[in-house]
Amino acid sequence: MPKIGSPMSSDYWDLRKIKRLLGRVNALAKTMKKMTDQQLKDKTQEFKQRLKQGQTLDQLLPEAYAVVREADKRVLGMYPHDSQVMGAIGLNFNNIVEMKTGEGKTLVATMALYLNALSGKGTILVTTNQYLAARDGEQMSQVYKWLGLTYATGFSLAGEKLDVKQKQRIYKSDIVYTTSGALGFDYLLDNMAQEKKDKYMRPFNYCIVDEADSVLLDMAITPLVIAGLPKVKSDFIGVADEFSYFLDEDQDYEFNEEHNEVWLTSSGISKAEKFFSIPNLFDGKHTELVRSLNLALNAHALFEKEESYVVSPDGEVDLLDKENGRILEGMKLQAGQHQAIEMKEQLKLSDDQQAMASITYQSLFRKFKKLAGMTGTGYSARDEFFKIYGAKVVRIPTNRPVIRKDLPDRVYPDLPSKLLASLQEVKRLHAIGRPVLIITESIGVSEIYSELLLREQIPHNVLNAKNAAKEATIVKEGGQVGAVTVATTMAGRGTDIKLGPGVAELGGLAVLGVAKMASRRIDDQLRGRAGRQGDPGSSEFFVSLEDDVVLKYGALWLEHYRQKYHSDTLDMDEVHELKSRRIREALNDAQVKSDESDYFMRKQQLSMGASDEIQRDLVYQTRDQIIFSDGVSYDIHAWLTELIDQFYQDHPHFRRRDLRRFILDNLSYEFKGSLLDLDIENKQAVYAYLMKLADQEMARKQQYFQDQTEQKRFYSLAALKAIDACWIKQVDNLQQLRQMVTMRTSAQRDPMNEYHHSALSSFMKMRREIHRMTIRNVLMSNITIDKNGQKEVYYV
Repeated sequence: MPKIGSPMSSDYWDLRKIKRLLGRVNALAKTMKKMTDQQLKDKTQEFKQRLKQGQTLDQLLPEAYAVVREADKRVLGMYPHDSQVMGAIGLNFNNIVEMKTGEGKTLVATMALYLNALSGKGTILVTTNQYLAARDGEQMSQVYKWLGLTYATGFSLAGEKLDVKQKQRIYKSDIVYTTSGALGFDYLLDNMAQEKKDKYMRPFNYCIVDEADSVLLDMAITPLVIAGLPKVKSDFIGVADEFSYFLDEDQDYEFNEEHNEVWLTSSGISKAEKFFSIPNLFDGKHTELVRSLNLALNAHALFEKEESYVVSPDGEVDLLDKENGRILEGMKLQAGQHQAIEMKEQLKLSDDQQAMASITYQSLFRKFKKLAGMTGTGYSARDEFFKIYGAKVVRIPTNRPVIRKDLPDRVYPDLPSKLLASLQEVKRLHAIGRPVLIITESIGVSEIYSELLLREQIPHNVLNAKNAAKEATIVKEGGQVGAVTVATTMAGRGTDIKLGPGVAELGGLAVLGVAKMASRRIDDQLRGRAGRQGDPGSSEFFVSLEDDVVLKYGALWLEHYRQKYHSDTLDMDEVHELKSRRIREALNDAQVKSDESDYFMRKQQLSMGASDEIQRDLVYQTRDQIIFSDGVSYDIHAWLTELIDQFYQDHPHFRRRDLRRFILDNLSYEFKGSLLDLDIENKQAVYAYLMKLADQEMARKQQYFQDQTEQKRFYSLAALKAIDACWIKQVDNLQQLRQMVTMRTSAQRDPMNEYHHSALSSFMKMRREIHRMTIRNVLMSNITIDKNGQKEVYYV
């Protein structure tokens, strides 16, 4: 990798620009130091006035940063050093700023947030969890408030549900600290509001994402879902799970680990047809069965216990973050997949709820006019950041030289060998008092390692998703003399392990990874736990040919070495370390392929999600036009003509009872007229009759409206209710559609084209249904006036 700031690095010219601006900020330091507190505070109003007079934020940057720098010192007692100022400059120019662990990213954000908040359009800082958002926000808000800006935390610190007025206050604030989940759900709920008074969000302006690679890449395609009423459980969920045990991998189904897909082969299809006694599984008559089989197959082949999920003590399936092993609080898989996993584990089935609104983090953060991020490991993913978010990655030099020793990987043929070898190293380090952080790739391995340490009588702490509540305490003790901590990759982020007295003299914290991780970024995050702010430390990884990433993406010829040195027990007299350069390169290649596969999946989901995003934006824009106008008009006669045309298309030879049913369903549920005198063979006569009925119903409602504005509002609410009902069905339909198109892989069809074609067709049907339901809401609703003169509208 090119050295930071060298002409060979991709961020060379960005750093030159940043350093020039740093010089201008430093030149103002003495001036700011001489100012009184009040003079410094008055600069905020001065900056706002200069913006109104035509200056830009970029022009204000040197002076504004110098002001915040001095304010940080006076309010917090912390003066941002040059590296922190450089990071803040990078954040203002839509960059993903890579700063190593311990460089003080929390303080870096104050300068960029202050500058961008001066526009009055709002700024948001997103962190990975509520603890960090509350902790950092509480501390840094002292500076914002001191300088005259408003601040809010984007969720309730007490955990209660916030009402609309509280959320309006939050999002009107100049600066908001929140989490990605809270922001996403607020966005969805805001776009479900029925009235202007219930809206609380401003257009997205400027956002800084902390741990940007985790949120914007690793969690990019994680959907946030607002769920509604429970759906009826499938009758096939249990028998589909039972059938899955009769299938043989490779023969009855194919499993593509690289793309995380699984599908039935022709043999599996034949076996299913025989098992369920049906002639053709894919004749279109067994859609629900096909869906249930797909969900059961996914549950058994794609979702592995203690890697993808854990079962809580109260018998619930808790999903795990793939990258850091943390429990995804409140998250449930949609479209029946969660229930399929519960069936696999023989748990009580929860309700599969209908999705009312949904968005991925990828789509959410692409909506910001100006997006920046901070991370300790973003440079290796710089191409993806730029392609998906249009953001460059800029590496900021450390304030103090990194003296941590990153030792080369030690390679072993199998799991027992590497565990035993790493255990010997733990014993050696523990004997001299150095604190050790042992990182495993899964909860299961962390518990195995804990058993090995207990056997050796080495006291230790275990940090994984099962005891995350003790994380702060475990991390606090992790840097003390003699401390041994076993953790999953959740220890790689949001953790700042400070060295206790005398530890530096012993060599600092030792990080031991006991797996080749799925991504190089994860390796770098874990190494970064040691050697913060110039502290001593070391990192070393013990990897094997049986690590998940090697089994999935490694070269086939590695199987020869697995067989040659295979062992079935930990009680070995000899541990074989593999030192072949070719093997090391093969393991690194496997990790690269894993990264590429993850990128391919995110790229595929971005492409597939384009249909969802376009549809969602069109629906939300239409809703906002209705809500923020004084009422909209539409041509109900044109929509009714369209509806009648559809009726004729669906009923080419209809009878009078069919026409009566159409009237009762769409025009008037109180219709008692006779159709005997109507010539139903005369198309023009039928059209005229139906239009007359509609006009009579609209005229009857006219008496309730005081003016044209009130009438328009009535029409608007009728359309809004129709849009919401139809969009809820469409969101759920798109989720079901994603499940179904993967099954078409076995038919040699392109799932991407299939999805876009089906999504477009579904959207066009939704538009027609919106028109139909709007007509129904206008014509078949009841308007009443209570004793206080208040009008109420009741929809059928």
